[in-house]
Amino acid sequence: MTFPHALASFLPFQDKDACAAARAIPRSRFTAHRNPEFRIRISTDRDEQARNFADAIVDAIVKARAENRKCVLILPAGPMTQYVHAARRINSEKIDLKHLVTFNMDEYADEDGRTAPASWPGSFQYAMRKQFFDLIDPRLLPKPENVHFPSSDNIGHYSQLIQDAGDADVCFGGVGWSGHIAFWEPQLGFEFGDLAEFAAAPARAVELHPMTIMQNALHSFSGDWSAVPPRAVTIGPRDILSARHRSFWLEGSYGPDGAYQRFIARLAAHGPVTPLVPASILQTVPTDYTVLSEIADDVMTCIT
Repeated sequence: MTFPHALASFLPFQDKDACAAARAIPRSRFTAHRNPEFRIRISTDRDEQARNFADAIVDAIVKARAENRKCVLILPAGPMTQYVHAARRINSEKIDLKHLVTFNMDEYADEDGRTAPASWPGSFQYAMRKQFFDLIDPRLLPKPENVHFPSSDNIGHYSQLIQDAGDADVCFGGVGWSGHIAFWEPQLGFEFGDLAEFAAAPARAVELHPMTIMQNALHSFSGDWSAVPPRAVTIGPRDILSARHRSFWLEGSYGPDGAYQRFIARLAAHGPVTPLVPASILQTVPTDYTVLSEIADDVMTCIT
């Protein structure tokens, strides 16, 4: 017996056929993609993924140093385990980071658009300093002026700062349950007339989508959705697409029966390219797209 129903009205993407097609993609076909430069990979476990994520960051830094040039990276503040591994390797190999320029993807903001202070433990800047920069030998750290975080003070020209640095060598990131990249939320897609206009959009302040509030409440705030700020500042599609490469990592799982990113991982990687699923734009450009093993497993629903 079937039970046809509409998608919830708060979901910006309403294409039921596309959702059904994404849902039906089995693990055996998950890594196949029509764009050979969009490379989908599966990690065997969370530790392997964190270590490979760390190596991807450090390898980009080492490569730029060997080529006697600066290394510009866009970095996410979640997940965080990879940064501990990266800091450990940087210290072990004594990798000098004076040539490194970093731009964090996003930061929480209050209802008036004021970004969280670096001293607030829930802020991304706090997490990055505690779990990455503070773990690195001070003699190896990048120059303070080369470490950037978006804020209510600089978000209006944050994309210009990235461009002035030469754009990113690599944009690292993940995909939200809502389909967002950074905090570029799916409802923003309604503002754009076409994909080209969407792709050119710079950094800005945004209202967080309800799914983002709930996802972040679960993984960072002990399920307390009242503790999650309502707004954020974030890089835009322009900054992600202008990078010379993208490296995205999906680990949204609480175990085999709680792999909540199974569906969105498929819709973003194999569904239509649309501003209403912001991460789908990654399909059009060279991107490494790595997911935990249980996320690649078949989507299990009661729908028939």
